Formats: sequence, C-alpha cells, structure tokens
Amino acid sequence: MDLHRSLTIILLILSILSPATLSMRYELLSGHTKCISEEIHANAMSVGKYSVVTPIEDHPLPPSHKITVKVTSPQGNAYHEADGVSAGQFSLTAVETGDYITCISAVDHKPETVLTIDFDWRTGVHTKDWSNVAKMSQVENIESEVKKLLDTVTSIHDEMFYLRDREEEMHELNISTNSRMAWLSFLSLGICLSVAGLQFWHLKTFFEKKKLI
Repeated sequence: MDLHRSLTIILLILSILSPATLSMRYELLSGHTKCISEEIHANAMSVGKYSVVTPIEDHPLPPSHKITVKVTSPQGNAYHEADGVSAGQFSLTAVETGDYITCISAVDHKPETVLTIDFDWRTGVHTKDWSNVAKMSQVENIESEVKKLLDTVTSIHDEMFYLRDREEEMHELNISTNSRMAWLSFLSLGICLSVAGLQFWHLKTFFEKKKLI
C-alpha cells in the first residue's frame, strides 16, 4: 500500500510539473460546433484565448469568419459567452471540481466555409506568464523562480488533499458495497433454504396423501 501511494504521489507531482496547457489549431465548418472539455479543480484559476486564423495573410477576415463561444461549468452555468466574434479570451475561477466545457460554433454561411481556429487553454499555475514576471537582475530572477516553485508546491498540496479525499470516498464506498453484498448473500441463502424447506414439505405431504410413506 505504501509503494502504491508513493508511486501515485510521484506520478501526481510529475503531472503537475509537466506542461498542462491545452493548445491546438483545428478546422471548423460553418454552421458546426466543436466542444472541448477540461477537468478543473475547485478554486483553480483558468484562462483561455481563441481566434479565427485569417485565410489570406495580411488581409482582413471575411464576414463569414465569425464564431460564437460559450464556456460552461459542470452544472451548466455560463462563465463566458461571445457571439459573432473573430477573437477573444476568458478567465474563470472554478467554484466546483469537474469538467468545464468550451463550445465554439462557426456562424452559418452559404456556401459552406472552413474556418481555422487557434485555441489555447491554461489552468492552475500555468495561467501565469512567468516570462513577463522575471526581471533582468539575478535577485529578481531568483525571486521569480521561488514564487513559481511556491505556486507549484501549493498546487501539489491541493492535489494531494484532493487525492486523499477521493481515496476516503472510495474506501467508504468499498465498505458500503461489501456490507450490502454480505446482507444480500445472507438473504439469498435464507431464500434458498426457505424454498428447499417448502419443497421438502410439499413432497412429504404429497407422498403421505398417496400413502407412499
């Protein structure tokens, strides 16, 4: 059990220290929608940026290249809404743990048009642009690194508490399931014994009436 916990903590630390940003470029047909989900823990900061790529470089976007964006919580609460835009950004602090969903819809247009979307989503410590925080002097650079490490340690601390709570929930669920299975086994055994007893009594009565015993 100790080895399992140690491995779990090591994997958790590695996952936090490694880049956890969601950055992509994809194509979207006019009149269609693409949704992207991201699991965010309660009280974590999250920021996102989106933009429509100009089909012809150094030319303005055509009127057909507009999108509608909506960001919702696991309970369906809207955190960000934008209609008929070509670019934008959003930021939120999660109230609850769960999958937050960003849906981007291309404005319906005839003939059908293909839009290229740039989308970047950062969560937790990765929301801070530390390259802008760092200064030229060595002392300020060290201070910047210490702040970055402090935020990382805080994130690890929060993740460990979250993992511990999940482990306790799973433990309680296992105990409850085992208890119910035990009661179900006893109930099944009682039913089987009762049925066997009724069958024995029925056969005994039948043979007595036939005067076979």
